[in-house]
Amino acid sequence: MRIAASAVLVGAASASILSPFNGQQHVLGSDKKAASTPEGIAAAAGPLASLQEAVKGLSADAEALWEEVKQMVPDAFERATFFSSPKKHTRRPNSHWDHIIKGSDLPSAFTTKTGASKSRDNLDAYSMRVKAVDPSQLGIDTVKQYSGYLDDDETDKHLFYWFFESRNDPKNDPVVLWLNGGPGCSSLTGLFFELGPSAINEKIKLVNNPQSWNANASVIFLDQPVNVGYSYSGSTVSNTVAAGKDVYALLSLFFKQFPEYAHQDFHIAGESYAGHYIPVFTHEILSHKDRNINLKSVLIGNGLTDPYTQYEQYRPMACGDGGWPAVLDESQCEAMDNALPRCQSLIDGCYNSGSVWSCVPAAIYCNNAMLGPYQQSGRNVYDIRGPCKDSSNLCYPQMGWISEYLNRDDVKKAVGAEVDSYDSCNFDINRNFLFQGDWMQPFHRLIPDILAEIPVLIYAGDADFICNWLGNRAWADSLEWPGKAAFNNASTKALKVAGSKSSESDSDALVDAYGKKVGYGTVKASGNFTFMRIYEAGHMVPYDQPEASLDMLNRWIGGEWFEQ
Repeated sequence: MRIAASAVLVGAASASILSPFNGQQHVLGSDKKAASTPEGIAAAAGPLASLQEAVKGLSADAEALWEEVKQMVPDAFERATFFSSPKKHTRRPNSHWDHIIKGSDLPSAFTTKTGASKSRDNLDAYSMRVKAVDPSQLGIDTVKQYSGYLDDDETDKHLFYWFFESRNDPKNDPVVLWLNGGPGCSSLTGLFFELGPSAINEKIKLVNNPQSWNANASVIFLDQPVNVGYSYSGSTVSNTVAAGKDVYALLSLFFKQFPEYAHQDFHIAGESYAGHYIPVFTHEILSHKDRNINLKSVLIGNGLTDPYTQYEQYRPMACGDGGWPAVLDESQCEAMDNALPRCQSLIDGCYNSGSVWSCVPAAIYCNNAMLGPYQQSGRNVYDIRGPCKDSSNLCYPQMGWISEYLNRDDVKKAVGAEVDSYDSCNFDINRNFLFQGDWMQPFHRLIPDILAEIPVLIYAGDADFICNWLGNRAWADSLEWPGKAAFNNASTKALKVAGSKSSESDSDALVDAYGKKVGYGTVKASGNFTFMRIYEAGHMVPYDQPEASLDMLNRWIGGEWFEQ
């Protein structure tokens, strides 16, 4: 769902043991073509028998840096293994499911990628199980619902999804895939905490959400990567690229089973670490010229996409330059200023090499230096306006309520869930991605190719710290693409709920005659690129500003800011 604070992240790493890495280094940057592909950007490594042995083969500078990392996670170099244990589960018989669709039934054109080599994706090992969920059984919504699993039996991966049809005009309304981040947090938290048809209250009862995103769109909530939420596996996924093929397979099979939705517009939306996921997943989809996925746009909310640019903005956000009072004192702010050059140097090294040996130290050093002081203040890293009220549930007690509800036997039976237990976030997965070097990868480099084909919306709640609006605005402005100059020179306008009363003369004004902010945010758009700042919203914009977020979604999928 969202990025863990540095102390949580490093603490989890220390407790759970650092990964043994593959000593092979993958080069990024020397080949510009390779650097524009997910495979070139990810360059993720597999396991080594001994991390300590591999470290001995590094240069003196690199080995010295790893010694610093060792001091941050002192137990990690000495004990056990890196990979998380498989989730306990009981597979339901085929008779439980209404439909089972096999990847081998997909047209061969769907599995062929564009490009000179026209490589094939072998999706034969995939299948998808589908169950029609009786709306009256759980009472989450009255609309048509489907749930089930995408299975890859060759690698023992099983991804859970839950589909809710549009409340309005499902035969014509678009379809949206929603992804939470983490990495390692369930998208069902997005369903029940942010933008789904119902929320869960402290009595573990359902509460209807009139601002649900399925007001005018059908929505798929996907628990990915494996071992997140209701998903499970005997293997592991530790980087974003490895998850991309799974998502393409899921969508291809879903739209084959339900062709009535395949002709409608399709959009991918998500937040936080979805700033990594969405560029890669979108690139994977667009690489298949012949496909049954009618992808029209993507939306990234408070995402982590370009760490080099975004980490520079932690200091101003924490020190009073992001529109909210300073959280840190002058000495702490100065310490962050002093740490930034090394942090950015390490991230630059990760960008240029793609190697875990560069990317992991960059993540650990920068998270401790740039996020650590804020996290130690006791403030909510997802909302700068107040303290963290429930550290056991990422500052929000609702996470615990959701887990309690989704662990009920009647709920699991109704949707066909096969795991013994549900957790809102799996910190083993969070750690796996970190220690495979995924955290600092430059996935923003995929955005220009995406912009050449479809519109991209970057939106950010302006009270978030962890993926703050300053950082998202900065990387959007600095992105190198053909429309950069026009985007940077575009005017910033006020965002007002559609249909609200306002005169034509002040429709673009950001503040009124009394200096009060106008509307619920601001928007800047040019070509296929749009940036929005949402006022008084933290990391989870739909939770803090439900009416505004639904207005934003409806207008976006309606094409208001699309290039004509």
